[in-house]
Amino acid sequence: MFDERELLKMINRAFEAEPFNGQPSELYEPLNYILALGGKRIRPVMLLMVTDMYCGNLRRALPAALGIELFHNFSLIHDDIMDDAPIRRGKPTVHEKWNPNTAILSGDAMLVKAYEQFLRLPEPILKPALAIFNKTALEVCEGQQLDMNFESRTEVSIEEYLEMIRLKTAVLIGAALYLGGLTANAPESDLRNLYEFGIQNGMAFQLRDDLLDTYGDEKVFGKKQYGDISANKKSFLYLKAYELSNHESRLKLEELFTSTDIGVNEKIEETLKIFNQAEVKKHTEAIIRQHHEAAKQYFNMLTVEPARKKVLLNYSELLAGRII
Repeated sequence: MFDERELLKMINRAFEAEPFNGQPSELYEPLNYILALGGKRIRPVMLLMVTDMYCGNLRRALPAALGIELFHNFSLIHDDIMDDAPIRRGKPTVHEKWNPNTAILSGDAMLVKAYEQFLRLPEPILKPALAIFNKTALEVCEGQQLDMNFESRTEVSIEEYLEMIRLKTAVLIGAALYLGGLTANAPESDLRNLYEFGIQNGMAFQLRDDLLDTYGDEKVFGKKQYGDISANKKSFLYLKAYELSNHESRLKLEELFTSTDIGVNEKIEETLKIFNQAEVKKHTEAIIRQHHEAAKQYFNMLTVEPARKKVLLNYSELLAGRII
């Protein structure tokens, strides 16, 4: 069986073999740029892991893996514009290196290229593959809109936030695992369990992302630290701190996330004080563990011999415990 390093090489070689060389070059250069930033390619790697787990043909599954990764990068380009994010994977974001208009168009072109990859799938699985991809793509857009809505709302519940990250992040991981099974002709019951396994892993992954934004090392994380606080994002950490704080601290949090008269450094410092008083790091770690345990329950129902499950299970364990 292939491990994540071998699968990552396979995916990167496929992208390198077909660079985007169309004209006008200003449209295509950003596509090559963001793909060259690398990353772990978590979604396509997991897709191919599932195919391999069922002894499927990796070449048959590769277009779905590339399509998922192209869609993910399309969403990153647009999300970075909406978040006004300056850094992605330690480098300038596309809209910073070029400009927002070029980034929007390049992102659109990348979405089209994702569909081109899916059209390379064999006819018997093309329709169900496109069905799950279309459903997922729309859900990701719904999640992003909810995320933006929350920025201007004074009250957001933890339940609403968890549903937002399910849509914005988790469903794409679920779809990747589903597609990996689909290309390998996995049983229908396994496809459902693979999807739910991916959802729970995705939830844990995004909650870990929230934690890393505040408590991680920017050099390791690859994104600007305290970005959620600076952008007034009501992350899980904010919502948990609000839930656990006294009236005075709640008012202070509201002021910090709405006032335009407070400097960024003061805002970060004061927010961290409230976060630490509420022990949000501990509470976030606890909910990450809950989702990871739920993921393992779905994983254990897969009708695959235990020896063939190890690579995917170990990789999901690695994701759930990303280093802070």
